[in-house]
Amino acid sequence: MSVDFAAFEAFVRSRRSIRRFQGRPVSAEVVRRLLEVACQAPSAHNRQPWRFVVLERGENRRRFIEALSARFRSDLEADGVSEAEIARRLERSEERLRDAPWLVILCLTPEGMDAYPDAGRTEAERAMAAQSAALAGGHLLLAAHAEGLGACWMCAPLFAVEIVRRALDLPRDWEPQAAILLGFPAEAGREKGRRSAEEVTLWR
Repeated sequence: MSVDFAAFEAFVRSRRSIRRFQGRPVSAEVVRRLLEVACQAPSAHNRQPWRFVVLERGENRRRFIEALSARFRSDLEADGVSEAEIARRLERSEERLRDAPWLVILCLTPEGMDAYPDAGRTEAERAMAAQSAALAGGHLLLAAHAEGLGACWMCAPLFAVEIVRRALDLPRDWEPQAAILLGFPAEAGREKGRRSAEEVTLWR
């Protein structure tokens, strides 16, 4: 199967990170459809180490936001950030996490990945699991764009893996990697410059 490359390139270039959403609901069926596309991502050894936690608005999301915000505050205080700036950053973060119709917490699991007796290969195998999960997240972002939805990848769970795991009662081997906001966009999103392929490529 082939698609028109120019149309595909234009589609990819038109995707934006969306942080503000309309009040319009998005059905659970649409979210399931997006996740099915995410699960078509390539993965190391085809082990498919991605896992998803889908949060509607409600008690579980509230608990997740509170736990994440408490850790964020602690980190900012340790960095010597002023109280006014801490309050500003927390409000911005909490608003985004609270207002999106859906949150998808992208996790990885080492379950099923190869085991090695040495640290070097063990570390490489874990990196392969993280790369695979990220590919699934990328598929999810593009699927949301194709559906006419906005989405934004937030890395905050990486800074609070144990806290997120406890707040959401996740299996022990699920490692939170990102929170992906989903909903109908209330903004166009900012166009940010990209380096050209020529700037970041070596030909050998």
